[in-house]
Amino acid sequence: MGIFSSIMSKLGFGSDSKAVTGETAAPAPESAAVAVPQAISAVDVVAKLELLAAAHAEKLNWKVSIVDLLKLLGLDSSLAARKELAGELACPADKMGDSAQMNMWLHKTVLQKLAANGGNIPAELL
Repeated sequence: MGIFSSIMSKLGFGSDSKAVTGETAAPAPESAAVAVPQAISAVDVVAKLELLAAAHAEKLNWKVSIVDLLKLLGLDSSLAARKELAGELACPADKMGDSAQMNMWLHKTVLQKLAANGGNIPAELL
């Protein structure tokens, strides 16, 4: 699993889509095999991160720092991990050589991708 997938998992993305079904030993009638489409529920990313921040011993500024965002989620925030995440998200080569530029790009891109996947992210953070 990639780092971005871990971020999404920690924030609860996709947890609603895994429905638990009953016993499947007996074959179901043909009419029961029709899948019912389900709406994708939005994940309130800010609320989840604020709850984590309130309970965290360290004061972390996740709204501007990719390092603090990763720490808050309990993920590796080392330079190597951030470079791996940058590679996953196709960070431009010119930003990869400057960790400050890469970090700013990463933070913005992670929030944008969370929003694109159903995360409720306020415009001022994008």
